[in-house]
Amino acid sequence: MELPDIEYDRARLGWWLFVAVLFAAAMFIVHSFVGMISLGVFGYYATRPIYRKIDTYIDTDRLAAGLTVTFVIGPIILLALYTGFRAFQRVQTFLGDGGGSLLRQFVNLDALTPGQRDSLQAAIQNPQSLLSAPQQTVQEVFSVGLNAISAAFGGLLLIGLALTLSYFLLERQEQLSGALLSLIGGHDSPGHAFAVAVDEDLESVFFGNLLFVVVMSVLAAVAYYATNYFAPQGLHIPMVFTLAFLTGVASLIPIVVGKIIYLPVVGYLAFQTIQSDGGSLTFVAGALVAYFLVLDILPQALIQPYITGRELDMVLMMFAYVLGPVLFGWYGFFFLPIVFVVMLEAVRIIVPELLRGDPITTHVSLGQRVGTDPESEEQVTHDDPVNQDDDHEQGGDDGEGSSEAAASE
Repeated sequence: MELPDIEYDRARLGWWLFVAVLFAAAMFIVHSFVGMISLGVFGYYATRPIYRKIDTYIDTDRLAAGLTVTFVIGPIILLALYTGFRAFQRVQTFLGDGGGSLLRQFVNLDALTPGQRDSLQAAIQNPQSLLSAPQQTVQEVFSVGLNAISAAFGGLLLIGLALTLSYFLLERQEQLSGALLSLIGGHDSPGHAFAVAVDEDLESVFFGNLLFVVVMSVLAAVAYYATNYFAPQGLHIPMVFTLAFLTGVASLIPIVVGKIIYLPVVGYLAFQTIQSDGGSLTFVAGALVAYFLVLDILPQALIQPYITGRELDMVLMMFAYVLGPVLFGWYGFFFLPIVFVVMLEAVRIIVPELLRGDPITTHVSLGQRVGTDPESEEQVTHDDPVNQDDDHEQGGDDGEGSSEAAASE
């Protein structure tokens, strides 16, 4: 009687080892493409409420997801790329002959050979030197061009894959939710409560922050364009569109808000005034007061609490947005907030019971006012597509059952 049990245990152990190997392979893939995955997950949660609005008017999930990715996520990425290019171009203009040192900050010159690196820096500092050896110049330009094309292709590929991932998550969210629900043990399981809390918190954070950036960018653009319109002769703010977008992104950081952008703008206006006659300092002071009210007090007092303060304290998320790029690079801006939300919900729902040795339940044991309440009847039925699918399936089954009964009669 014991032999079948031993064989059964060996079989289960073998399957567990196989699953462990698959899990390790999956973690390696996630680690290798964590930037693309983080950007794709951000695109999904930041646009999911918009997708749901579109989906109410369009019956096809594919078309609704395609429209969301094409007309919401795509323009945002293009705007971010344009802003970065314009900022880089402007700073390079200011540095003049120091373009070589600027290039080292943004381009991986280590990928080039020493000769290519020296030729590129010499060409930036002294473009006339290219004419002294035209054949060698063509070879160097061709080699450097291949490296630049390779880097550009890699960036475009990453963005394309991230958009594809966002599209896949939007289109298949109901199937993925159903599969996850079956895996974690149903609606009444602690795993479902944890998943619902994380899911709703991520949507609140990313969609709320996206909306906040858009609103603040519009306000900043209006403020900067108004400054140029009413400014005295000789005062002008360059790159208004780029500065407005950067102000919107900087506004995500509490307390700092738009100061990191509009204070240098005021300083630039003051420098222009001093360079001319110094008689427009009153206008500069007035612009500073206006920026402080519109780009500082207004967002902190009204806009940010209304848009982004529904679930999580933004001071907590400030550390994620600031430390993320420091720890991981550019994708840390999206990756670390995801990690923070997962950690937060684990501490609120799972960890207290583990520490006390109590059975893990669906109740929130710590920080009831910090994140999502997974037991909220209204939130679960409204936001969880799995429940909606179950209701539709039950209704479909009832309809089929009634029709079959009528046919049999």
